[in-house]
Amino acid sequence: MDQFSSGDIFIGEIIGTAVLILLGAGVCAAVNLRFSKAKDADWIVVAFGWGFGVMAGAYTAGSLSGGHLNPAVTLGIAINEGDNWDKVPVYIAGQMIGAIIGAGLCWMAYYAQFQANRDEENAQPTLGIFATAPEVRNPVANVLTEAVATLALVLPMLAFGLTKGLGESGTSTLLVAFLVVGIGLSLGGPTGYAINPARDLGPRIAHALLPIPRKGGSDWGYAWVPVVGPLIGGALGALIFKAAF
Repeated sequence: MDQFSSGDIFIGEIIGTAVLILLGAGVCAAVNLRFSKAKDADWIVVAFGWGFGVMAGAYTAGSLSGGHLNPAVTLGIAINEGDNWDKVPVYIAGQMIGAIIGAGLCWMAYYAQFQANRDEENAQPTLGIFATAPEVRNPVANVLTEAVATLALVLPMLAFGLTKGLGESGTSTLLVAFLVVGIGLSLGGPTGYAINPARDLGPRIAHALLPIPRKGGSDWGYAWVPVVGPLIGGALGALIFKAAF
């Protein structure tokens, strides 16, 4: 973190996270909203959409901030490096602002489809386009799922840095993007794999604020799970990495 200024970190994380959420929420809108040409595409499409969102956002922000785009990743890197804790709040602030902006851009891109909900007799709530929800609501199990899935992100991501040349060539960012696809396919079933507090909380705030017709509630009772679970997983991933490598 020490090679980046606080100003660059803040701007980079805003831009990069906005790109991530625009494409990630965008694929969820594409497969869920009526009158979308991708309506009813399957889970593989969603997983790849989020993976490409990570790739685009991280490459965009990489030269400014390193492209964390995720408070759990920022926490894991801080634990691993053991310093630069003063920059952690700057990263997280940028990530949260960027996530809200990205969700707003997704709403703008699908404005006509969101408006069409007004006239639908069986209009579905739209929260799932922006934020995650469990298939089986069990807070302990849901936190465990998010923690394990985020551990599966942060630990390999830190290990990629041990392979000489991956960072310099930018290939490590591509590998992380495909890792996110794999996590979605393998571990996304129980909770929708937030694995990123900003990815869930920022768009959830946007959902609550945006004038979306017949949008339903924002499920604030669950909102703490995709924040706490990923932070636990990110910390565990970093601690295991430090102990083993």
